[in-house]
Amino acid sequence: MGDKLILDGKKVSNDVREALKPRIAALKEKGIQPCLATILVGDDPSSATYVRMKGNACERLGIESKRIHLPAETTTEELVQVIQDLNNDEKVHGILLQHPVPGHIDERKAFETISIEKDVDGVTSWGYGQTALGFGLYPSCTPAAIMKIMEYYGISAEGKHAVVIGRSPILGKPVSALLLNANATVTTCHSYTKNLPEIVAQGDIVVAAVGKPEFIKGEWLKEGAVVLDAGYNPGNIGDVEYESCLEKASAITPVPGGVGPVTISMLLKHTVDAAERKLAEME
Repeated sequence: MGDKLILDGKKVSNDVREALKPRIAALKEKGIQPCLATILVGDDPSSATYVRMKGNACERLGIESKRIHLPAETTTEELVQVIQDLNNDEKVHGILLQHPVPGHIDERKAFETISIEKDVDGVTSWGYGQTALGFGLYPSCTPAAIMKIMEYYGISAEGKHAVVIGRSPILGKPVSALLLNANATVTTCHSYTKNLPEIVAQGDIVVAAVGKPEFIKGEWLKEGAVVLDAGYNPGNIGDVEYESCLEKASAITPVPGGVGPVTISMLLKHTVDAAERKLAEME
């Protein structure tokens, strides 16, 4: 087991955050404090925890966290108005709508209201389209985290076969696009895919983004595959069966402590990027 590379997300996350500190200080010297607005609708406990973690991470770095908590009965129109107000607020650089929102709200309409300049979580169709075409400023944060972990550990996607299990609009689809742009050959699998184990067995890089605990088994993997587990299920369990996958993989992200911490760091980075772009427009 000595030659196994455990892809330590905490190390990558700390590296990203350390690099942000001088940039934030430089912005503050010019009178700009990067600001991320987070919107939470309703009282889902795990969503509330995520929002609190993001806010605390902001504050530790000197990024302002503007937290907006709306009641569960908020209408789509009311939520859209809140987002439009944040779009128009010069002091806000990034907007994050915590999802899922209550079922009666048109989540897609709310996402699409977020200004492209402030879409630091990569949730708009415009942002996704730009990411797919290779010039997106702010890819969805979990896909961005996966690419950052690979970059940090010197894992190239070029010429490799990447198998992505999952096709959600903020994870499976955008990470497939980013890997394709990095010159991987990409197979995107989903609930209708037949012979999934045989397809996973072809992957030099396997991205688990299916939202089912311990769904991907070690015996499915090609010997020496790189496994990036973007799953986060109750009890801090990923989408891959860690012990059996560790046997076959050359490199693997643990859960917790893998993709998760880097996801939040990419959100912070995108917020600082947005503040710097705002300053450049003003100068």
